[in-house]
Amino acid sequence: METKYLIVDKNVDSHDAYAQAVDFLNKGEVVAFPTETVYGLGAVATDEVAVQKIFAAKERPSDNPLIVHIANKEQVRDYVQHIPEVAQKCMDAFWPGPLTLILREKPNFFAENVTAGLSTVGLRVPDHPVALRLLAAINKPLAAPSANRSGKPSPTKAQHVAEDMTNRISCILDGGATGVGLESTVLDVTVTPPVILRPGGVTKEMLEAVIGSVIQPTDKEQENPNTPKAPGMKYTHYAPEAPVLLIEPETENVQQAIAQLQAAGHRVALLASESFAESEANYFFTYGKDDNVDEMSSALYDALRACDKTDATIILATTTTRVGVGVAIMNRLEKAAGGQWYK
Repeated sequence: METKYLIVDKNVDSHDAYAQAVDFLNKGEVVAFPTETVYGLGAVATDEVAVQKIFAAKERPSDNPLIVHIANKEQVRDYVQHIPEVAQKCMDAFWPGPLTLILREKPNFFAENVTAGLSTVGLRVPDHPVALRLLAAINKPLAAPSANRSGKPSPTKAQHVAEDMTNRISCILDGGATGVGLESTVLDVTVTPPVILRPGGVTKEMLEAVIGSVIQPTDKEQENPNTPKAPGMKYTHYAPEAPVLLIEPETENVQQAIAQLQAAGHRVALLASESFAESEANYFFTYGKDDNVDEMSSALYDALRACDKTDATIILATTTTRVGVGVAIMNRLEKAAGGQWYK
């Protein structure tokens, strides 16, 4: 399969590119497109054969549900049995944006491989002009997990998608780098109080300011559920080729760890803030400024992917606060490391 690479620019007329992408989707093909979080791998969510092509391209187990992207919040009533009050408040406050809501779907509306056979579906309205224009043009819901090979760091640039998906999908819409850099927060509003199934750019604190009490289980409490309601709950995710070890960002400890790993014969890639730029690591990739979680979330996947372009044999990644967006960053880091810390 030859992948068509289409550049879309908000400052020029890209009508033909969108028309080609819509044509691919309507023919049951898969199209990658940018959202404000990461690039998504889209197929029409009511077409089971098309959705299966997503799983094939990603080499992803089909027991993981997919998030469905829609053009606006008014469309939700077409797809779900009931809109709880807390869901409506969340839609009003955070859509378009990086929040996915788990709701009870209308029976047999979406393809079964979208919902993984569950009675619920995850919906969101992305906050990206390319995604919104594509959704408006096709006027159909699109199932769209992250556009990476299963288990690998999610793509925040079209180039990342091309590295993983060239000749696996029909089309990549290049809309530039994404903004948030981490997948959406997933909130289950079919239970009371609502439960965060995956942390993201919309934090627990932000949600509670709008809807009151929200439960945020630890990663350990949500580990490997038999029937996950959301992506990222059951399998290892976000990992580059070399093993990742986490370490607290104390300068002396990091320097000592680099020296010990190199003495053991490793070529070390260090992922850390700009203040570590003069470290003795073989390779250095920065998250941005110290304690800037917004910069870190935006840079994380690009940094993890950059490690795969080196001959590093081990990756040392400094950690961050577990407050606000830091919760989502640490969730991704711990999954990338498989829970392994430098000792």
